[in-house]
Amino acid sequence: MITYSSYTDNELVDLLKLGDQAAFAEIYERFWSILFLHARNVLRDNEEARDIVQELFTTLWHKSGNLELSTALSSYLYKAVRNKVFDHLKHKKVMNDYLKSLNEFIEESQFIPDELIREKELSALIENEIRALPPKMREVFELSRKQHLSYKQIAQKLNISEHTVKSQVSNALRALKTKVGLSTLFLAYLMHH
Repeated sequence: MITYSSYTDNELVDLLKLGDQAAFAEIYERFWSILFLHARNVLRDNEEARDIVQELFTTLWHKSGNLELSTALSSYLYKAVRNKVFDHLKHKKVMNDYLKSLNEFIEESQFIPDELIREKELSALIENEIRALPPKMREVFELSRKQHLSYKQIAQKLNISEHTVKSQVSNALRALKTKVGLSTLFLAYLMHH
């Protein structure tokens, strides 16, 4: 059985282009909470932030067949939400009220989950649990999640099969979820830190 949570962002994008609904659902699960927080931090309105993120994902699904990304999926989604928030504020003519927070929002050049989570204790706990993983599992996990290597690249680097790589990453995520009790938001941190 295919476990979509074990796929990299790039693999999910490739499946999304083929109209794979499960790949879309996994992207939605990974990014919805963090994108919502980005929008809410500036809009200061839960309903408006929710509407913007929902609109973004609706658009993503409808244009998935023609999707061409020049950046990482996380950066693409982050910039798309940033632009939608900007347009929304401009439309409401409240630029002056939010100028300071908006400028900070726009000046951010990349997707930085640490700034969203703001939980140093949690971050330290997760890192400790990663260090506690079995050596080979930890090595595979860190190559995938921190160095952003594909399963194929990891398999070649470690001289093991892609199936073994997928299994090790899946097992690492399962172990971390069990030990840390990760919510969707914290799982997103793990996937893209």
